[in-house]
Amino acid sequence: MVFNRSLLARAALGPAAGAVLMVFMASGAIPAYQMYSVGLAAVYAIVVLSVGLLAGWSGIWSVGHPAFFAIGAYFAAYGSGHDWPLEVVILGAVATGAALGAFLGYAGARFSVLYIALLTLAFTMVTLELINRWSSVTGGDQGVPVLQLRSGLGLGTVLGGSTEAQYLAVGAAAVVLALAVPAAASGLRMRLVAAKSHPLAARTIGIAPEAQSSLSFAVSGACTCFAGVLLGLLTGFVSPDPFSLNFGISLIAACVLGGVGTIVGAVAGGIYLTWNPSLSSAVGLPQPVVQGIVLIAVLLFLPGGVVPFLAKPARALLRRVLRRPPADVPPHAEAPADFQPSRSLAPVGGPVLLNLEHVSVSYGGLKALEDASLTLRQNEILAVIGPNGAGKTTLLNALSGLTGNGRVSGTADFAGRPLLRARATGRRRMGIGRTFQHAEVFSELTVAENVLCTRRRITPRHRAEVARLLHSVGLADVADRRPAELPFGLQKRLDLARAMAEEPQLLVLDEPFGGLDAGERALLAGHIRRLHADGTAVVVIDHVLDDLFSVAHRVLAFDFGRTIGEGTPDTVLQDPKVRSSYLGSVEGRTRPPEHKGERSMVRLHGVGHTYGGVVALRDVDLDVRQGVVLGIAGANGAGKSTLAGILHGSLDPTHGNRETAGALRTSLAPEGRALFKTLSLRENLEVAAYAAGITGAPLRARMDETVQWLPSRLRDRMSAPAGGLSGGEQQMLAIARALIVSPDVLIVDEPALGLAPALVDEVYDRLSGLARDGLTVVLLEQLLSRALSVCHEVAVLHEGVVAVHGRPGDPAFEALAEAAYFNGGPAVAPDTAATAQTSQVN
Repeated sequence: MVFNRSLLARAALGPAAGAVLMVFMASGAIPAYQMYSVGLAAVYAIVVLSVGLLAGWSGIWSVGHPAFFAIGAYFAAYGSGHDWPLEVVILGAVATGAALGAFLGYAGARFSVLYIALLTLAFTMVTLELINRWSSVTGGDQGVPVLQLRSGLGLGTVLGGSTEAQYLAVGAAAVVLALAVPAAASGLRMRLVAAKSHPLAARTIGIAPEAQSSLSFAVSGACTCFAGVLLGLLTGFVSPDPFSLNFGISLIAACVLGGVGTIVGAVAGGIYLTWNPSLSSAVGLPQPVVQGIVLIAVLLFLPGGVVPFLAKPARALLRRVLRRPPADVPPHAEAPADFQPSRSLAPVGGPVLLNLEHVSVSYGGLKALEDASLTLRQNEILAVIGPNGAGKTTLLNALSGLTGNGRVSGTADFAGRPLLRARATGRRRMGIGRTFQHAEVFSELTVAENVLCTRRRITPRHRAEVARLLHSVGLADVADRRPAELPFGLQKRLDLARAMAEEPQLLVLDEPFGGLDAGERALLAGHIRRLHADGTAVVVIDHVLDDLFSVAHRVLAFDFGRTIGEGTPDTVLQDPKVRSSYLGSVEGRTRPPEHKGERSMVRLHGVGHTYGGVVALRDVDLDVRQGVVLGIAGANGAGKSTLAGILHGSLDPTHGNRETAGALRTSLAPEGRALFKTLSLRENLEVAAYAAGITGAPLRARMDETVQWLPSRLRDRMSAPAGGLSGGEQQMLAIARALIVSPDVLIVDEPALGLAPALVDEVYDRLSGLARDGLTVVLLEQLLSRALSVCHEVAVLHEGVVAVHGRPGDPAFEALAEAAYFNGGPAVAPDTAATAQTSQVN
């Protein structure tokens, strides 16, 4: 934590406001009958702050804070009756609140928001029941007085219900608010928010979400118990009535009203809680009704809360007065000067940094990774390739400890230490950094805070190091921006910068080139090379093979969870097993009967699509003709599923046009099947029919026809839940669900994904039968050879572009398609490839 002038000035606002308020109270400017309300508002502000920061920073909504509030108040009553010093009462209440809060936070960390709320609700109910039954201590329903608490440090005596208690409440609230200001700028808050925003990514930088939840709940419970002591002194009497479940709901309403996670919002919430009874009396309505109306109005019109709503124009006015223009997103950075494109790097020597032997990861009966072995030397860049589902990401998850409930076996050593027994949070301290395929950044933190949160304690030296790191990756100009304000390429750089923080020995990169344009990929390749030059070992997986091979010393190929090949970037694709894993090898299968479709069913003109700045498709021209089986082949990430959605009509392209032949019915069997696992086979079919408006006699006829299309082993289990089917059976059900609407065009996305070879043959035999019956089929397939063997036409997608389009059977086209699959085209200019692809179709 860095205490600069601005931070100190903001922290001093609370005590200054408290001092001014006490001056008004002492001067008589505030009537005596209102001084109690002022003190109560101060106490409530502490409680609302505790609840609001717990929700805003940790994402935990608690209904248990009335219990903490009651514990503090009864501590004051019990201490008063047994002549305990004031300091002992406060410390006892705070320690009890911290211990109980830590337990609730740790126990609730594994649950969702709903279950945490239920857990805290149960805590409040149990506490209130104990209060009612433990009458020898609490007085039961009759309550117990708080007479006085004297200071053990000789600071005087505070009488229950006295003016001194009111001053104490205001002063204590001022101090708590002052402490909250630097806490909001500290690494503690950053780590809490990081654990809330993305628990999985937080683990990779050494943050344990369970520990953060426990810590935040402990602090919140301690503050609320402290406020309870103040309440006991302020009222001079404690009974169960103020600590009901209704009060817990009122606390949440006050947090939302003021602004969740804001310090000034807590003051507004405290004022609201105090004067809500007066407001209800003024309008002649019960308090719950007024509270409900106010809360509904805030949620509808001021969803961020009153204080953030008012602060937004105030900040805009301040920027205008200071004439400080907002920072612009920097343009595309150029590749570093030391970056020289190359097909491969020279081999490296040095000691072994990472050694994996016979590592397997299984989820139930599924082996996602089987008997993987590899060695990685210091300064080496190892590329891992393979088709979708090959086990690449599982390998990276095993390295970074993110296998979840998977069973991991085998041995792994990192820098001479056992790796597999270490927790995910501990692997960061061992020297392993990790990025994610989709740039899993912490959305509620700024760019600089995303990197700073890797530190437990933040010093000026750490801030300077982070500033240099952000400058090195081209993010210095947007250090104060939120990730959501940045394009995807800059978010990828931020993910890399966070992984690079603290200079790890090993950097694990999950598809870093995916979704980036050529300039951004060149820049990233330069960063990877500089990391290598600085002594960092890198394991990287990606489907953009050209860029991947340009930075790799060695390539390891995976398929079906096993290692199938190894070599240099120049030689690994010459291995028949490796080529087969990408392109496939289908023998003995013939294409459907030749069909020269003339009528255009679906036509795309210049179609492109982006997801928040990520380019999925670029200028796609495609014509799906009647009766033709059109194959769309491409590696994972090429844009096939996006194209499927646009052809289906369920996804509108960002630009370009989709034209159809009149009233056309298209149907999609999506990748991953997307079945309703808890519904029966029959119900899965009926849901699709109902969605298409098919009911009554037409539904029964379509159901009978579709059921007959299914294999007999499924026809006999129509009442069984879909979740109990094998992968191949689920795929056939997904296709049947698409067929029940009697489509004009059937689109099937990756029907063979994750299936055994025998089941793949069965699925494709049934698809071929549909094609022989004249149905227009669009088949999206990862294996090129399979697409070439079963389709009339094949278009190869590469990085969102149709690189080549033609008819199988021509050796020249098949060679062209193979080159396009791996690198977008043959070793000629793109325009030449485009000309070639057009001639193949026409």
